[in-house]
Amino acid sequence: MARVFNFSAGPAALPLPVLDQIKADLPEWLGTGMSVMELSHRSKEFIGVAEQAEADLRELMAIPDDYAVLFLQGGATQQFALLPANLAGPDQTVDYLVTGAWGKKAVKEAKALRATNVVADGGDSSYTDVPDPASWQCTPGAAYLHYTPNETIGGVEIHEPPAVSDAPLVADMSSTILSRPVDVSRFGVIYAGAQKNIGPAGLTIVIIRRDLLEREAQADLPRILSYAAHAEGGSMLNTPPTFAWYVAGLVFSWLKEQGGLVQMARTNQGKAERLYSAIDNSDFYANPVAVGYRSWMNVPFTLARPELDADFLAEAKAVGLTNLKGHRSVGGMRASIYNAVSDEAVDALLAFMKDFEAQRA
Repeated sequence: MARVFNFSAGPAALPLPVLDQIKADLPEWLGTGMSVMELSHRSKEFIGVAEQAEADLRELMAIPDDYAVLFLQGGATQQFALLPANLAGPDQTVDYLVTGAWGKKAVKEAKALRATNVVADGGDSSYTDVPDPASWQCTPGAAYLHYTPNETIGGVEIHEPPAVSDAPLVADMSSTILSRPVDVSRFGVIYAGAQKNIGPAGLTIVIIRRDLLEREAQADLPRILSYAAHAEGGSMLNTPPTFAWYVAGLVFSWLKEQGGLVQMARTNQGKAERLYSAIDNSDFYANPVAVGYRSWMNVPFTLARPELDADFLAEAKAVGLTNLKGHRSVGGMRASIYNAVSDEAVDALLAFMKDFEAQRA
């Protein structure tokens, strides 16, 4: 079967050159006589993989030396609980901006551990817009301010880090990391599940300012839940997700070959602009998100006649355009156009959308 154009929100498309390299490496990796999946995580060979991956990520994102980079298991969802446990004392308040489903989930986990203040909630717009930052009610002395730069389900994206609080800024960048340059120094913590722009599911990146590792917010926190312990152990406090770490390293190398994050930003913005333009210039398709907060990575859209949704998905799949069904909570369609989704894939989707509209309008 030929490769399809995969618009999945995650696990998402991986670059074909990376998949080809994995295929070549899988039975026997670099003269070791075994797969990289079979190597000890403490072997000199895998330590080399880990160190190179971190070095490449630091280069790509220009991560300052006063930040630790952790390669962890558990997914971004696990960080929803680890963040308040590690960064906020029992008597401190944590601030959250809620702009969609993932922000709501993060707040729910935080509330189980610490006093939580929602500085603003975009629910009044059905999470298609972001409340005016001037209206946000931040807590003086908050342990941190958490937000989700890109809400994968609703397609709402905050393009610049908010500057509304003196508290360390914490960002769930699962859907935006590596899609463009970002000033890491603006953040206390950046974290991201791998399965969108980094690699396969099972790996989570945490980039944390080193002074935050010294907070010791909870003295009895088990070491396996401690960012400081993972940093001290080089992300090998327990057996790490070695295969996902190795694949992430290949993706980082591929990104460097593409020209780094400046070039990825140009490509990603161009893909998004073409898709939004087609939607906006059609009476058949619509995008509900406020223009200033439209995502580069996840583009939801609806059809003028919802009864045609099933036909759209079936016919798209028949021509190799897959995973376009919108999240069950919002319906419609969603095209996730992460780094590994090519211009060719977006152009094929645009051509299909044009033809489908011509036949049904």
